[in-house]
Amino acid sequence: MMSDLQLILQSLPFLLEGLGLSLLLTLLVAVGGILMALVLALLRLSGNRALSTLAATYVNFFRSMPLILVIFWFFFLVPLVIGRPVGSFYSALIAFTLFEAAHYTEIIRAGILSVSRGQGWAAAATGLTYGQSLRYVILPQAFRNMTPLLLTQGIILFQDTSLVFVVSLSDFLTSVTIVARNEGRLVSMYIFAAVVYFAICFVASRFVHQFEKKAVR
Repeated sequence: MMSDLQLILQSLPFLLEGLGLSLLLTLLVAVGGILMALVLALLRLSGNRALSTLAATYVNFFRSMPLILVIFWFFFLVPLVIGRPVGSFYSALIAFTLFEAAHYTEIIRAGILSVSRGQGWAAAATGLTYGQSLRYVILPQAFRNMTPLLLTQGIILFQDTSLVFVVSLSDFLTSVTIVARNEGRLVSMYIFAAVVYFAICFVASRFVHQFEKKAVR
């Protein structure tokens, strides 16, 4: 009878493929979510009440929704609206990006507010436009302040990618589940999955901690 270690080694290419998908989804969602959140955060901080309210409504709506429900929406409802299937990967990518953007927005908004208003006034006094002061003065400082929180949210995002099993997307946890059920090794394979998740998240959290210590200096 094959040992647990032999089973893991034999299934490693399949498991790594699932892990690669989880990491790819995390990366794409993080980039897309942060870019979208930057726009939403600027809208929330703008002097235009209508745009600020619209952005705030978006953020509050998605922050109040369970992620798994948002994934279901895009997998089952969007194809009915547009008349064709979106596909498991793209439905998950869109759902995660829209959901995470709401969380990233609050991080970015707090980061921008953490920069002294005097920085903006000083930039304006030197002749910089509002856009230039954002690009060259405020946002660089804001992103330095909020990078640890953005990275921490990225770790949470990686953990949340395990929810894509609801749309039959073969991420790491789904791949582990397939092997576990086919070989009848539920306990050992799920322990292996827990070890992998812990190792990745622990290393990432230590990196965030070290980065935060350097940023404080």
